[in-house]
Order: sequence, then C-alpha cells, then structure tokens
Amino acid sequence: MQINKILVVGAGAMGSQIGMVCALAGYQVTIQDVAADMLAAARSQLTDRMDSSVVKGRRSRQDAEAALARLTFTTSLEAGAADVDFVIEAATEKLEVKRSIFAALGRAAPEHAILATNSSTLGSSKVAEETGRPQQVCNMHFFNPALVMKCVEVVRHGKTSPDTVDTTMKLARSLGKSPVLIDREIPGFVANRLMGAIRDEALRLYADGIASVSDIDTAAKTALGHPMGPFELMDLVGLDVSYLIRQATFEETQDPADLPHPALKELYEQGNYGRKTAHGWYRYDQSGTRIQ
Repeated sequence: MQINKILVVGAGAMGSQIGMVCALAGYQVTIQDVAADMLAAARSQLTDRMDSSVVKGRRSRQDAEAALARLTFTTSLEAGAADVDFVIEAATEKLEVKRSIFAALGRAAPEHAILATNSSTLGSSKVAEETGRPQQVCNMHFFNPALVMKCVEVVRHGKTSPDTVDTTMKLARSLGKSPVLIDREIPGFVANRLMGAIRDEALRLYADGIASVSDIDTAAKTALGHPMGPFELMDLVGLDVSYLIRQATFEETQDPADLPHPALKELYEQGNYGRKTAHGWYRYDQSGTRIQ
C-alpha cells in the first residue's frame, strides 16, 4: 500500500515527535489533539527543535522548513482522519480513551487505512474490534525521544493481517527506524520488559538503602555502558508515564508484583513527574538541565 498522508493522534511529547519524524521523511502529516493549547505548544516546540537542529548543522534550513510545512494541526479527529493512509495513535495510556478513539477512527478513516497504536503496554487487540477492521490494526511503538531513538516495536495481534504487518514494517524503515516484529502480545512487549527488569531492581536497591539514586545511575552508565541511568531515564520519559504503564500492566495481569513501586507512586501522587515538572528523582531548571 502506498502511504502519503499520516495522522498522529495526540500532541504530547511522543505524538508531536512522531509527527515530526514522519514529516522529515517526506510524508504529509496531521497532528490531532482535543486541546488547542497542546497543539499550539507542539507547533512551537517542533519549530524550536528544527531551529536548533539547523543551528547545530544537523540539517539544512531548507529541509527543516519543508518538513514543518508538511505538518498541519487540528482539534477534529474526523477531519484529520478523512483522507489518511495510516494513523498512529499516541494518546494517554488509558484503555477507555483509546477504545473511544479507535471507534471514531473506524468510522472516519478511509477503508484502506491502517490504524496503529503507539501504546507501550496495551496490545492492539484491546481496541481492534472497535474499528470494524481488526485486520488493519497493530501496535507501532516508538521510543522516547522519537526523533532520536531508532527502535520501533511492531506488534501483531491474532487478527492482524500479513499486509498490515508488512506495510507497518516498511513505514518504520522509511522513517529511518529499525523495526522489531513481535509476533504475540505480551504486556511491555520486549524492550520495556528488559528495561523494566533493570528499573525494578534499581528501585529495590534504592528503597532498601543499598545505594543512592545518583550512584545507581552512575553504575548503570559506567559499568553497563547505558547512556542514561534508570532514574534519569524515568525522569526523561516522565514519572507519570512510568506510573501509568505499571498500573496498566497490573490491570492486565492482576499480579501485585506489577503494581507501581511505592517510591514511584509517592512521586506521582505529589505531581513530581521528572523533567516536565522540574522535579522527579532529580531537580531541574526551566531549561531541563539537572541542578540536583
């Protein structure tokens, strides 16, 4: 299937960057969000990112402006989906929200359009039947920051067609990504399960008083070669995201071991989400630079 136009649902950090990745690859992209202020913030942040990229010599001014020109923004899901070939949903990790979105997409998107979810925990089988076209539904999971990270997990469910998988894998490659095909749904998929094991052990070591947050991060970087420690990574992704992922995993498995760690829960309930709120495991200034 020829893909020309892509709709990204959700203008948060992930959605906006996914949209920019697609625009940089030459696709016409619409970013949709119910909140006009989120769309305005996304437009401003993406423009700033492209300006910074030009200043640093990573891309030409002409390429940056051309990519930005391929982006449009709308609060209307129906208008955004009307003539697209591929949809990537990047809304909040709440099943009821996603089901509502996919039901609307099933009605509004052209019959040929593939409908993918960027969810990192919820398998697409949970929303596929809402669309009336379950064979054209899968997970296309990007990693944060989507403009930088190469991995994309493509996850099929029991009714996903081979054509849908093939098209989604080809799209990921055309974006400059390295897609990983996951043949069976499992909470957390592959990469997050690997990272989750490290994160959970880091939380245990911290809670048991074995080592400090900063020393655990240092060990991960200097002994294991990780570019960021587990606590730094949680702050970057957002502690709210980490909390909701754990909560969604528990709702899927009903295993108490999958509940958010008490230390993570405490920060989440305090509204300390990491870099985005200037306070998480570490403290940050307004530019996002760590100060403590």
